[in-house]
Amino acid sequence: MCDFNNLSDEEKELHHKQLLSCANNFGGLNFFLQLLEAIRETKPHPLTNGHMSFDLELGSVSWNKVIYNDKLQLLLKARKNESKQENLLPQPNEKNYKKILNVVRTLKPIVFHVTPSNTEEAKGFFFQPFDIIDEKTTKLNPLFDAIFFCSVETVKKVLNYTPKA
Repeated sequence: MCDFNNLSDEEKELHHKQLLSCANNFGGLNFFLQLLEAIRETKPHPLTNGHMSFDLELGSVSWNKVIYNDKLQLLLKARKNESKQENLLPQPNEKNYKKILNVVRTLKPIVFHVTPSNTEEAKGFFFQPFDIIDEKTTKLNPLFDAIFFCSVETVKKVLNYTPKA
């Protein structure tokens, strides 16, 4: 998702619709972008919060399992190679394969709930961190990537994308 320019037109349109739907379910584009900016500004990374939530005035993001910093760092390393190899998992013969596989197994069951403060106007949404294609292929869920890792400028580009007719 973060290298949006390298995606096919169909993938761009799919990510645009998915992200736009989530933004609307959080209360609109401005609220959604404010959420992303708050996540980017928070140090240490919000995913390592022991309370398993990230709260701000506009709403919250919560999840059901503690994520330790070592797992987050491994995920960030694996994420860099995902677009090159079309897979979050490295080749089975690579040195860090078991570590990355362990990160996927650890984080796969987590469900993230994004809830706006004003639940009368917006209903929120949920997502998981990975899309499991088959037993050897795993990809980062584009929503997870956009919300926690991609630059806000890239997310704006995705949200403002105009599908080709």
